[in-house]
Amino acid sequence: MTGTEDRTDTFARTDDGVSVAYQRRGTGLPLVLLAGQANNHHWWDGVREDFHSIRSTITLDWRGTGASDAPREGWSTRRFAEDVVSVLDTLGIERADVYGTSMGGRVAQWVAARRPERVRRLVLGCTSPGGPEAVERDASVRRALAGPDADAVRQTLTELMYTPGWLAEHPGPYGTLGDPRMAPHARHGHLIASNRHDAWDVLPSVGAPTLILHGDQDRLTPPDNAPLLAARIPDSRAHLLRGARHAYFEERREEAGALVRAFLG
Repeated sequence: MTGTEDRTDTFARTDDGVSVAYQRRGTGLPLVLLAGQANNHHWWDGVREDFHSIRSTITLDWRGTGASDAPREGWSTRRFAEDVVSVLDTLGIERADVYGTSMGGRVAQWVAARRPERVRRLVLGCTSPGGPEAVERDASVRRALAGPDADAVRQTLTELMYTPGWLAEHPGPYGTLGDPRMAPHARHGHLIASNRHDAWDVLPSVGAPTLILHGDQDRLTPPDNAPLLAARIPDSRAHLLRGARHAYFEERREEAGALVRAFLG
């Protein structure tokens, strides 16, 4: 079943009893869009309609964000992947295309590797395999993001997401800088989940054709991770977007969207 109805602001119940909010827009074959760390479904607000000519889109609020529950446990990319499957089960969707960016790309790796029968095509954006094989951000970026001044940290994150030229023409607000209503324990849980991600050993199990996208100026998740993923996932190819940073999908909306739509077919 693919489903064509527009179901929105509905909830799925996970096997550990957590209520996960999801949103469905458009009609046609389903495309699941997975957001970055500490973000809810608004991460995709600027671009999701670009896919409605070929797909319906499904987003969700990660546990701890948006309208979803914020339990004290269950913070891992593998657990988040099972939450995605719970949403698909609730919707009666047996198989979908999956597009994950940043931490959402880490989660998508687990969905595609552990539940290959559920994923038709896979897109991984601005993400990494995690673990010791991954290329980590440099120490200066880590220090800046861990600073005590919240305004300075937000400014740093904004500049890691977008180029100065784009920011000058787009004054915001931006939907990619984190859910401001997250509880502290949930924000910390997302950080742990992302930092402890390591899917290196299971990536050869990904059976879906895979497109890997990355901005070549991404300092939040270095672009050297793209060829690592491409070499590890059997039927995959990587494409670098020249001059783009972490939020390439929004800043380079036309180019990135066209690549994904062509790949999905």
